[in-house]
Amino acid sequence: MTIQEKVRQAVENLPADASFEDAMERLLFMAKLERGLQQSEDQNTLSHEAARERMAKWLK
Repeated sequence: MTIQEKVRQAVENLPADASFEDAMERLLFMAKLERGLQQSEDQNTLSHEAARERMAKWLK
């Protein structure tokens, strides 16, 4: 499925009373999900411990 088809489907599946912000949030979520899946396929991931270390730095 192409990006255009995925976007069209996502918009069509929004509730009738959805706002532009709702649509934008859904599309941003989809973009981040696609990016994460691609990183996983490329084996561009972090170990659990490395992720914990990064989070610890952000939370200081």
